[in-house]
Amino acid sequence: MKTTDNGNDAFFALKAARDGLNSSRHKGLRVVPTGSNQDKLAMLRNSKEQAFFGAPLVKFPVLGKDYIQWFCEQVNIPAALNADVVYELFTRASFRPEMLGTAADALRFDFELAPKDALARFALAEEEQIEASNAEQLRVVHGLTPLQSTVLRVMASKGVQYAPFEAETIAAYQKMLDAIAPNASTIVDVPNVQQALADLQEKALVWRASRGVYALEDAALRALLAQEGILLPLDNAGDGKP
Repeated sequence: MKTTDNGNDAFFALKAARDGLNSSRHKGLRVVPTGSNQDKLAMLRNSKEQAFFGAPLVKFPVLGKDYIQWFCEQVNIPAALNADVVYELFTRASFRPEMLGTAADALRFDFELAPKDALARFALAEEEQIEASNAEQLRVVHGLTPLQSTVLRVMASKGVQYAPFEAETIAAYQKMLDAIAPNASTIVDVPNVQQALADLQEKALVWRASRGVYALEDAALRALLAQEGILLPLDNAGDGKP
């Protein structure tokens, strides 16, 4: 909801309620926004224009081996799973529990599955999900225009320091665009960058807060871009891929 004016108003109303209750005879109100995308959460408190400016940002640990052990004990499939193998798959899936659940479902409805084949079949189902998810994101990324690709790469490189329209960022766009599309005729200016950001939002690659702050929609995309050699440090932009 933070991406709309009404949602932003709701955040400020929530803050006002918290401040009012915390300074009265009532027992107070504590608000704990949570999420898996730390960049998005940081934007709720990094700017004076945000309702929760200055609020502490606590990095919770990702689900660990204890969760995987619990999952392996609770999952209802024909044979036991090896927690070490499942944890390795879980790490490769960017710690997303829903992928484990979907892989388990694939086994539950495989009525010809032999117990001795369960672990290998589970690993295959998880690998298929990881590959499908990555392939879909890369399909969208490879379909971007040179300027859209440039803006996405610079945003991913800068992380929470990304300021889309600062002079330094405009220069970074130009450097990256020259590296990946040296013959491009696109002018790197604020209106064209604004349009590229809007296009990236439509493609569900970028998230925009209501006050014009941007972040990657999926935090795992940064690692995927780096893995594929698409995301490179700006100092090495000349080695980029189109």
